[in-house]
Amino acid sequence: MIKYENPNGYIEITNNYFARLVGNAASSCFGVAGMVSSNPVQSLRSVIKNKVDIDIDETNQGVAVKSVNGSLIIDLHIAVSYGVNISAITDSIVNKVRYTVEKATNLKVSKVNVYVDQLKN
Repeated sequence: MIKYENPNGYIEITNNYFARLVGNAASSCFGVAGMVSSNPVQSLRSVIKNKVDIDIDETNQGVAVKSVNGSLIIDLHIAVSYGVNISAITDSIVNKVRYTVEKATNLKVSKVNVYVDQLKN
Protein backbone atom coordinates (compact mmCIF):
# COMPACT_ATOMS: atom_id res chain seq x y z
CA MET A 1 0.00 0.00 0.00
CA ILE A 2 1.37 3.38 -1.03
CA LYS A 3 0.20 6.20 1.22
CA TYR A 4 0.92 9.89 0.74
CA GLU A 5 -0.45 13.19 1.94
CA ASN A 6 -1.66 16.10 -0.15
CA PRO A 7 -3.34 19.37 0.93
CA ASN A 8 -6.76 17.66 0.96
CA GLY A 9 -5.76 14.68 3.14
CA TYR A 10 -4.25 11.22 2.80
CA ILE A 11 -4.40 9.06 -0.30
CA GLU A 12 -3.80 5.31 -0.21
CA ILE A 13 -3.16 3.34 -3.39
CA THR A 14 -3.03 -0.45 -3.26
CA ASN A 15 -0.12 -2.45 -4.60
CA ASN A 16 -2.56 -4.40 -6.78
CA TYR A 17 -3.58 -1.17 -8.56
CA PHE A 18 0.07 -0.26 -9.20
CA ALA A 19 0.85 -3.77 -10.40
CA ARG A 20 -1.99 -3.70 -12.93
CA LEU A 21 -1.23 -0.15 -14.06
CA VAL A 22 2.48 -0.88 -14.57
CA GLY A 23 1.85 -4.34 -16.03
CA ASN A 24 -0.59 -3.01 -18.63
CA ALA A 25 1.78 -0.19 -19.60
CA ALA A 26 4.76 -2.56 -19.97
CA SER A 27 2.80 -5.27 -21.78
CA SER A 28 1.58 -2.81 -24.40
CA CYS A 29 5.14 -2.00 -25.50
CA PHE A 30 6.42 -3.56 -28.74
CA GLY A 31 8.51 -6.69 -28.22
CA VAL A 32 7.23 -7.58 -24.75
CA ALA A 33 6.01 -11.17 -24.87
CA GLY A 34 4.67 -11.13 -21.32
CA MET A 35 5.34 -10.60 -17.67
CA VAL A 36 7.36 -13.13 -15.66
CA SER A 37 6.81 -14.13 -12.03
CA SER A 38 9.29 -12.28 -9.85
CA ASN A 39 8.85 -14.05 -6.53
CA PRO A 40 7.79 -17.47 -5.17
CA VAL A 41 4.23 -16.35 -4.40
CA GLN A 42 3.65 -15.23 -7.99
CA SER A 43 5.25 -18.44 -9.28
CA LEU A 44 2.93 -20.53 -7.12
CA ARG A 45 -0.10 -18.56 -8.35
CA SER A 46 0.88 -19.18 -11.98
CA VAL A 47 1.32 -22.94 -11.33
CA ILE A 48 -2.09 -23.12 -9.65
CA LYS A 49 -3.61 -21.14 -12.50
CA ASN A 50 -2.22 -23.62 -15.04
CA LYS A 51 -3.53 -26.64 -13.04
CA VAL A 52 -6.95 -25.15 -12.33
CA ASP A 53 -8.77 -22.93 -14.81
CA ILE A 54 -8.82 -19.74 -12.74
CA ASP A 55 -8.99 -16.32 -14.35
CA ILE A 56 -5.97 -14.54 -12.84
CA ASP A 57 -4.74 -11.38 -14.52
CA GLU A 58 -1.18 -12.04 -15.76
CA THR A 59 -0.29 -8.37 -16.18
CA ASN A 60 0.35 -7.92 -12.46
CA GLN A 61 2.97 -10.67 -12.42
CA GLY A 62 6.57 -9.52 -12.30
CA VAL A 63 5.82 -6.07 -10.87
CA ALA A 64 7.14 -4.72 -7.58
CA VAL A 65 6.54 -1.13 -6.47
CA LYS A 66 8.28 0.46 -3.48
CA SER A 67 7.89 3.95 -2.06
CA VAL A 68 11.14 5.55 -0.88
CA ASN A 69 11.22 9.14 0.39
CA GLY A 70 8.05 10.13 -1.47
CA SER A 71 9.07 8.70 -4.85
CA LEU A 72 8.50 5.29 -6.40
CA ILE A 73 10.93 2.58 -7.43
CA ILE A 74 9.44 0.06 -9.86
CA ASP A 75 10.92 -3.36 -10.66
CA LEU A 76 9.67 -5.22 -13.75
CA HIS A 77 10.40 -8.80 -14.80
CA ILE A 78 9.53 -9.38 -18.45
CA ALA A 79 9.82 -11.85 -21.29
CA VAL A 80 10.80 -10.48 -24.71
CA SER A 81 10.26 -11.75 -28.23
CA TYR A 82 13.19 -13.31 -30.05
CA GLY A 83 14.98 -11.04 -32.52
CA VAL A 84 14.13 -7.65 -31.07
CA ASN A 85 16.53 -5.03 -29.75
CA ILE A 86 16.44 -5.49 -25.96
CA SER A 87 17.98 -2.10 -25.25
CA ALA A 88 15.32 -0.32 -27.30
CA ILE A 89 12.54 -2.32 -25.62
CA THR A 90 13.76 -1.53 -22.11
CA ASP A 91 14.14 2.19 -22.92
CA SER A 92 10.59 2.23 -24.29
CA ILE A 93 9.24 0.44 -21.22
CA VAL A 94 11.00 2.78 -18.80
CA ASN A 95 9.62 5.86 -20.55
CA LYS A 96 6.08 4.52 -20.91
CA VAL A 97 5.83 3.19 -17.35
CA ARG A 98 7.22 6.40 -15.85
CA TYR A 99 4.81 8.56 -17.90
CA THR A 100 1.78 6.33 -17.20
CA VAL A 101 2.33 6.15 -13.44
CA GLU A 102 3.11 9.85 -13.03
CA LYS A 103 0.05 10.85 -15.08
CA ALA A 104 -2.33 8.43 -13.30
CA THR A 105 -1.18 8.97 -9.72
CA ASN A 106 0.68 12.30 -9.69
CA LEU A 107 3.57 10.56 -7.86
CA LYS A 108 7.20 10.90 -8.93
CA VAL A 109 8.89 7.77 -10.27
CA SER A 110 12.58 7.92 -9.40
CA LYS A 111 13.65 4.62 -10.95
CA VAL A 112 12.29 1.87 -13.21
CA ASN A 113 14.35 -1.34 -13.21
CA VAL A 114 13.61 -3.73 -16.08
CA TYR A 115 14.83 -7.33 -15.81
CA VAL A 116 14.63 -9.49 -18.94
CA ASP A 117 14.10 -12.99 -17.55
CA GLN A 118 12.90 -14.91 -20.61
CA LEU A 119 13.25 -14.97 -24.36
CA LYS A 120 10.24 -16.32 -26.29
CA ASN A 121 9.83 -17.30 -29.93
